[in-house]
Amino acid sequence: MAPQREWFEKDYYKVLGVPQSATDTEIRRAYRKLAKENHPDANPGKEERFKEISAAYDVLSEPVKRKEYDEIRRLGPMAAGGGGAGFPGGAGFGGAGGAGGAGGSPFNVRTDNLGDIFGDILGRFGGGNAGGAGGRGRTTAPAGQRGDDVEAELHLAFLDALNGVTTSVNVTTEAPCSTCHGSGAAPGTTPVVCSRCGGRGVTSENQGLFSFSRACPQCAGRGMVVESPCPTCRGSGVETRPRQVKVRIPAGVDDGQRIRVKGRGGPGRGGGPAGDLWVTVRVAPHDMFGRKGRHLTLTVPVTFAEAALGAEVIVPTLDGTVVLRVPPGTRSGRTFRVKGRGVADEKGAGDLLVTVEVAVPAKLSSAEREAIEALAAASTDSPRSHLYTRTTGV
Repeated sequence: MAPQREWFEKDYYKVLGVPQSATDTEIRRAYRKLAKENHPDANPGKEERFKEISAAYDVLSEPVKRKEYDEIRRLGPMAAGGGGAGFPGGAGFGGAGGAGGAGGSPFNVRTDNLGDIFGDILGRFGGGNAGGAGGRGRTTAPAGQRGDDVEAELHLAFLDALNGVTTSVNVTTEAPCSTCHGSGAAPGTTPVVCSRCGGRGVTSENQGLFSFSRACPQCAGRGMVVESPCPTCRGSGVETRPRQVKVRIPAGVDDGQRIRVKGRGGPGRGGGPAGDLWVTVRVAPHDMFGRKGRHLTLTVPVTFAEAALGAEVIVPTLDGTVVLRVPPGTRSGRTFRVKGRGVADEKGAGDLLVTVEVAVPAKLSSAEREAIEALAAASTDSPRSHLYTRTTGV
């Protein structure tokens, strides 16, 4: 995309309402909010505002474009101070009327070196070139508008989330028109080359030393004109319809995690790239296991005798059972770690965290009651004795 004159004049950060230090997430969140509030389909009369928001996001959402835009913005004041045709200030660059000349610029910059000064910055956009005869830059057609990102939710069973699964999600979005297949032209016809821009999608605006490009007003930057619009999409090339998108969910995905499916969002306009599909995963709870990141959790009941005397307890895992050694004198609520029996993902496997809980029987048999009464009679120390010592000092 060739650098537009508007890059010197428009503050895209201000358009989106974000600071220049904004992160990609902050920029994307601001764009979604503004695009929803100003979308022309729901808010007639907001077309220009929506275009302005889309243009700002198109630049700031791409790291390379954003860097170039920031460079151009930083360069603007210097260019303005030097004057020159098409720039504020009116004074010439260097040469006659340059540094030391009447009304000249304080910068001694030769006009025949401007290609070297601006060439690297402007050339990286694939468009305007400061060099060439008469200083006029070459222009290329601007990229089309990127499609909207689409949000969807996917509900998974606990084990499917742990093992990974390939499934489909249902979304209702804009999609290439099923009648014209996205061309916007009625069946039996095709778009024709724009007579104003000759199919380039841009028109050049001569500013003397430079030639800036802008989207052709006749074809809106597409380079083609639809003379016989498609009756289904009315020439837009897109229609809203439900569709299924296949999604591969990686093993170990957690509840609330968002999966990006590149290029499966809304279709681009004017040859622009499609947006992305963002799938938010909702994982159903398991009736036995819990989860803490890459670790699984499990509560296992043990008898008082097992906790007091020690025991070997068989513990279930996702792929069989393991034997857990409970040492003598284990307190209720103690957690043991079983290595490598947690959630497996690309980083490895987590652990199984087993918490033992001493089970107190609700009803006792005669033999059990006698045994417990005998234990109580044989016990010499109270587990609460330390509390009395701390409060009474005795």
